[in-house]
Amino acid sequence: MDLRTYLDLAVDAAYEAGRLTLGYFGSSSVRPDFKEDETPVTVADREAEELIRAKIRARFPEHSIVGEEYGVDAGTDGSHRWIVDPIDGTKAFVRGVPLYAVLVGLEIEGTCEVGAAYFPALDEMLCAATGLGCRLNGRTVHVSDTRRLSDGITCFTAANDFEKYGRQDEWRRVLAASGDARGWSDAYGHALVATGRADAMLDPSLKPWDGGPFPPILREAGGYFGDWSGNEGTIHADEALSTTALLLPEVLDIIRTK
Repeated sequence: MDLRTYLDLAVDAAYEAGRLTLGYFGSSSVRPDFKEDETPVTVADREAEELIRAKIRARFPEHSIVGEEYGVDAGTDGSHRWIVDPIDGTKAFVRGVPLYAVLVGLEIEGTCEVGAAYFPALDEMLCAATGLGCRLNGRTVHVSDTRRLSDGITCFTAANDFEKYGRQDEWRRVLAASGDARGWSDAYGHALVATGRADAMLDPSLKPWDGGPFPPILREAGGYFGDWSGNEGTIHADEALSTTALLLPEVLDIIRTK
């Protein structure tokens, strides 16, 4: 099937789920529960994922779905697997920070080919599919042309996570080499790299649903999304790096330096 058909579904599902979350965003009545891994979850997370799953099931009932809140639905066609995060950045969402995202990606034969990342409180839709380009609210976007990390901006989410996951040495080197660094990122950091508004984003811990849409988004924008070792396109490495094609060799060299 034409990837545009899948992309249209990803965009539609992410948008509708995102508008649903706005009904809860900023409300003092939204109180998170905590899962076994101590990460927060809200009624908005659950309802948004239910909506996305229902839209995928209505169109492609045979496809597999993996979501943060409701796990794996194997379907009968394991070659097509939708990756869903109904709210990436639940901590930001609960605190009223508008940088959270709804993420919908599609793996085909193990390769992430389609992705939509919608930021409801900003009304920004970033989407891509292999061979179809990367667009932000309908406008074609590209990574920056920054040639040295010392002239660039590096994004991260939680500074304490680098030590928590044993990557503090690599992070200190990248931080020292960067012109500037900014947090509160979650998915928004990867989106900033894809749209040329930042130059690198480092995640020392990442679940597949946190990265589902970003391999095609960064690839089509002229950048890189993968692990810290240079394996492009993976969302299964428990870590993630986004950067530009120009900066990738420098960033990897900094990370690898002992």
